[in-house]
Amino acid sequence: MNLLSIQGVSRTFGGHKGTQTQALLPVDLEVRENDFVTILGPSGCGKSTMLRIVAGLDFPTTGQVLLDGQAIDGPGADRGMVFQSYTLFPWLTVAQNIRFGLREKGVSETAQKERSDYFIAKVGLRGFENHFPKQLSGGMQQRTAIARALANDPRILLMDEPFGALDNQTRVVMQELLLGIWEAERKTVMFVTHDIDEAIFMANRVAVFSARPGRIKADIPVNLPHPRHYTVKTSPEFMELKARLTEEIRAEALAAAAH
Repeated sequence: MNLLSIQGVSRTFGGHKGTQTQALLPVDLEVRENDFVTILGPSGCGKSTMLRIVAGLDFPTTGQVLLDGQAIDGPGADRGMVFQSYTLFPWLTVAQNIRFGLREKGVSETAQKERSDYFIAKVGLRGFENHFPKQLSGGMQQRTAIARALANDPRILLMDEPFGALDNQTRVVMQELLLGIWEAERKTVMFVTHDIDEAIFMANRVAVFSARPGRIKADIPVNLPHPRHYTVKTSPEFMELKARLTEEIRAEALAAAAH
C-alpha cells in the first residue's frame, strides 16, 4: 500500500460576489514509503494549496487524501510541515523549539533532550542550542524548523519552498544538508518548489503541475545515484532532465501568462 494517496482532490475558492476560482483540477498522486517527491510548477498553480490539503490545513472541494489508508481530516503529528517563512516560536530557544512537539506529546525530559541533541547535530547547530531565533541567520532558522519537524518522527515531511527566501549559496548548502538527512533517515518527503535544479537534485520523482487550475501533467522519475553531490548538476543525465522539465514549465508559464 502507498503511504500517501491523493485521490481526485480539487479545490475551488469562493470569491467576491459569488465568483469562484478553481485552484486545483482533480489531482491523483500516489507517494510510496521513502519517496522524495518534488512538486514543480509555475507560481500560482496550486502546488502549495495541495500541500496544505495534505497537511490538513485546508480541505478539498472534491476527493480525499489518505495517509496509511486513513482519511486526513485535519492537522496531525503524523505530518511534519516546514514553511517558506520562518515559523519558529520567537520566545523559545533552538532546543526548546525542537522539543516543543515532543513536550506536547508528553515525551519524557530525557527522551526530549536525546532526540533534540541528535537532530541539532544532524542539522549542524551544535553550539546554538540556547540561541533565540532572532539571533540566527535565515538558514539557521530553517535548519531549526527542519530539526523540529524531524524530531517529532512524522510519517511524512511536507515542505513548502523551505529554501525560497535564502540566498543562493545558503540554499545549495541546505539542499545538500536535507538530502543527506533523507539519505540517512529515509523519511518520506513532499517538497514544493518552482526551482528546476532544486526539483531534480532533491527528488527521486518530480511531479510537474500545470498552470492554474493546477493538475499533474507529468510524473518524471529521477534515477540519479545516491549519495548525491552537487557536482551531479553538471552531469549529462541531469542536464537532460533539466532540458525536459524546462520545456514543460515554460509551456505552463506561457499558458499562465495568456490567461
